[in-house]
Amino acid sequence: MDQQLKVVSGLQLWQWRQGAIQAAMLMAGCTYATDVPSTEVDWLLLEVTSLDRLALRLESYKDSPQIQLKLSLEDLEKLWQRRLHDRLPVQYIAGVTPWRQFKIAVSSAVLIPRPETEYLIDLAVVAAISSGANPPLQPGHWVDLGTGSGAIALGLADVFPESTIHAVDYSQKALAIAQANAENLGFTDRVRFYQGSWWEPLASLKGQFSGMVSNPPYIPTSTLPTLQPEVFHHEPHLALDGGADGLDYIRHLIAISPNYLRPGGVWLIEMMAGQADTVREMLQNQGSYDNIQIHADLAGIERFAVACIRSNE
Repeated sequence: MDQQLKVVSGLQLWQWRQGAIQAAMLMAGCTYATDVPSTEVDWLLLEVTSLDRLALRLESYKDSPQIQLKLSLEDLEKLWQRRLHDRLPVQYIAGVTPWRQFKIAVSSAVLIPRPETEYLIDLAVVAAISSGANPPLQPGHWVDLGTGSGAIALGLADVFPESTIHAVDYSQKALAIAQANAENLGFTDRVRFYQGSWWEPLASLKGQFSGMVSNPPYIPTSTLPTLQPEVFHHEPHLALDGGADGLDYIRHLIAISPNYLRPGGVWLIEMMAGQADTVREMLQNQGSYDNIQIHADLAGIERFAVACIRSNE
């Protein structure tokens, strides 16, 4: 795209912002409201310009002779109309989303990382410290299965600086996004990427992993059409559809992970509301797991399962 198309005056940008906010408010007043908050306009402008929140709030940019945008105002308007009418997620418009202290690049090839998933990283740290494994788990091999944008893998690399992080995804397009994120955030020397299904690309490291962290697809197939339009129509179903009961992949990870995790190694997953009791029972019945715990997210939903691989002693 011609660089000149990405330069606008402050007045032009102000006029676009006013129109975009008004359009969102008008849509919200329709019978079939889209529930797109007008605050998303400023969130988007923070990502596509160099303006800060104060400048937007005070409208101090209005008299600026020129402002650089990452895309043309025409393209921005087309994307905002898609946000309103097609329910295109604003994260896909901006191409990034905040996650922990990072800015994670996203596209329609990957699930948008959710704030609640950030807690998986904190749980991994606590599980590693409290495991009592000898040698300690922190400096070992950790894996993010179904890495998508790479968010979990990068979070693990950040909190376990002495570890090697392995990131696996079935989608080559998702891996391209994840690898770009690793490069942008300075983790290319510590995160290794593999295309394949779950543990399969890591057969040479069986029994050596300190921990596995995964946010697998866990939505029952029949539930998918009831999800928000932003999710159902735009996010990859490969990252959402967990089969008839939503537990196909969690069931697989429970069954196969003891072959790859070392004694005392930790197993962590995110799951859907209402699945905790079944997941706990499956972990217990498998016979290889100890110290099974269920943790709630900030909304009080039982969303995370943590377990340790039973020691051979």
